[in-house]
Amino acid sequence: MGSPYAQGMPAPTTGPAKRKPAQPKVTPEKSETLKRLRANVGQLSTTTLRQLEKSLPWYGRLSSDERSALGMVAQNGIAAFVTWYERPSSPSWILTDVFGTAPTELTRSISLQKALQLIRIVVEVVEEQVPVIAHEADQPSLREAVLRYSREVAFAAADVYARAAESRGSWDTRLEALIVDAILRGENTDALRSRIAALGWKAQERFTVMVGNSPSEPSASYVSELRRIAGRYAEDALVGIQGDRLILILGGVQDRETAYLKLSEMFAPGPVVYGPEASSLLEASSSAQSAFAGLTAARAWPAAPRPVAADDLLPERVISGDDAARRSLVKNIYRPLVAASNGLVETLGTYLELGHSLEATARELFVHANTVRYRLKRVCDVTGWDPLLPREAFVLQAALVVGRLAAPPRAATERHSSRNQV
Repeated sequence: MGSPYAQGMPAPTTGPAKRKPAQPKVTPEKSETLKRLRANVGQLSTTTLRQLEKSLPWYGRLSSDERSALGMVAQNGIAAFVTWYERPSSPSWILTDVFGTAPTELTRSISLQKALQLIRIVVEVVEEQVPVIAHEADQPSLREAVLRYSREVAFAAADVYARAAESRGSWDTRLEALIVDAILRGENTDALRSRIAALGWKAQERFTVMVGNSPSEPSASYVSELRRIAGRYAEDALVGIQGDRLILILGGVQDRETAYLKLSEMFAPGPVVYGPEASSLLEASSSAQSAFAGLTAARAWPAAPRPVAADDLLPERVISGDDAARRSLVKNIYRPLVAASNGLVETLGTYLELGHSLEATARELFVHANTVRYRLKRVCDVTGWDPLLPREAFVLQAALVVGRLAAPPRAATERHSSRNQV
């Protein structure tokens, strides 16, 4: 049986036939213009660099390395234009040919606006040289090519900055998450200080941590809006989302009451707790620990305000097992009352036990009711908590309970006698 191909059947092909792209026809005028362009690349580059120093004040303030990188971009742009003018249908290599390895340095040195100013200078220099480079018949097409090429380079520059911003945003987000996690863990290392500096943190005082529920699916726009609002009331802010918890670390808060109230509106429904102020960002871990302990205990006080201070939840935190809250009640309330003497502890305890009755307390202690009032006012002066207010009286009562259970500090004479006996 003969071959089917011999009987007139078409032979198979290995794939679709590839057609070479049609090259634009080069006219004699354009050929001459290309020749002159190649001969004047060096002169155009030198003129461009001079014009940059003359027209752009910020260019002269850059470091020598930055000026060198930007000068290389300008020279590459002119050299690439010659190639593009010859093959204008292939602009995909502009990003590499013009910017080369410069994008990182470029975005660090100047803004996108300044990069576009640089491109404009390059275009103006080339346009001014059009009458010198091209014959009169080819000048319109050369000017049109310059404008089209400048558009391509501008788009390429915008792409460079967009990619750099996206990369920098992703890096900043990861860096921010590491800092938030380190602060929550109480880390205090040189690495943390370096990360904080790299993030551009500027605040030097009034640091606090707010915690609460996060939205079920927090979006990038939500986080951006949270940062924008935080920027109104604080010099700096860190945002962390860990599971269903939203953590907001603030620095340099001006109007705390207004700031906490407005920022609490960005949290999901549920309690929002803010910790006590810390003197530095590295010490904000104690504020975070107090805030998280308060968030755990907040459900025991259904009528708590939103937001609520972690120190306002001391009794609930003690009951939930927070040892830091117990130490705070002993240190800041019980021991100052004992040190103040004048019967403050006895008067306060009796007043609370007898149902907050001034007359019953006076009869129990065999003193005048005005004396009880005076002593209760002294309690408020010493501790900052007013026993005449029900909620604050509850805090004082919790302080008396944990204070009586705490081992009294041994006096120096007792410690000295114990060592002698040993």
